[in-house]
Formats: sequence, structure tokens, C-alpha cells
Amino acid sequence: MSESSQTGRRRFYLSFIYGLWALLSAALTAPALVYLLLPPKLRNREDWVEAGDIDKLADHVPLELTFRQTRRDGWKLSSEQRTAWVVKLGSQVVAFGPQCTHLGCAYHWEPKGEFLCPCHSSVFGPDGRVISGPAPRPLDRYESRTENGKLWVRALKESEPTS
Repeated sequence: MSESSQTGRRRFYLSFIYGLWALLSAALTAPALVYLLLPPKLRNREDWVEAGDIDKLADHVPLELTFRQTRRDGWKLSSEQRTAWVVKLGSQVVAFGPQCTHLGCAYHWEPKGEFLCPCHSSVFGPDGRVISGPAPRPLDRYESRTENGKLWVRALKESEPTS
């Protein structure tokens, strides 16, 4: 074998190895650069979810509805079971979150016409306002709308503290 053919072969193998090395480096570096340099997508708003039928809802008498809501956490999608206390207040239908605004305990409806948190004795009216107890603000509400006798809910919104 001549020296020039060995040099050509050696140059070919070195070029091939360096090219493969560059390709692997680019394949590993590109996703890291995209992750670090490009801004994350805007936070997805939660989609509207059908919570239930409201045709049988009586005025000022809450009904506890259970529904499933899909939540995105990074790349992970999870389906969660949620609960809402739904009250018809005249022509408006309101969906309250299931936790007391004091320490997040579960409350329930009392037949005498009020929501009661048994942990710390917070009492809320059918409209969600604080009647008594240590709760600092009214009950949190879901964004809600009604369509064809169905209640649709979206994100739970924290209520403003009462003064």
C-alpha cells in the first residue's frame, strides 16, 4: 500500500469519526438550547367542563355536583375528580369551590339554610358570603356559565376578602 492511500484512508476515518461526534453533540445540545433559550408556551387556560344538569335545581337550595376536569402539569395530563356546590340565586347559577376559605376544610349544607364548616365553625350564606366564624373571605367560585340546562365550569377563582 502506498503512503498516499493510507493517508487518504486515515483522513477519511478521522473525518467520519469527527463528523459522527459533531452530529451526536448537536443532537444532544439542540434540545437543551431550545429548553433554555426559548420562552415557555403561554399557560393554557383550563377548558370548560360540563359539571351537570341544573334543571332540577331549586332556588337557594345547593346541590353538590361532581365532575372530571383535565389538568396539564408541564407535559403531564391528568384527569381529576372535582366537586362544586351549585346554588341557583334567582336567574343566576353559582358554583362554589368545596373548601372553606379559612383553612381549606370541607364544608356541608345545613337544612336551616347555610353552609357550615365543622372544623372551625365558619358559617356561609347560600350566596357564599361569610355569616360568622374565622373565615376571612367568602367562598371561592368557579367561572361558570349555563347552556341548554347544563352547567359548565372552568377555573376556580379566589374570592376577595371582606372588609
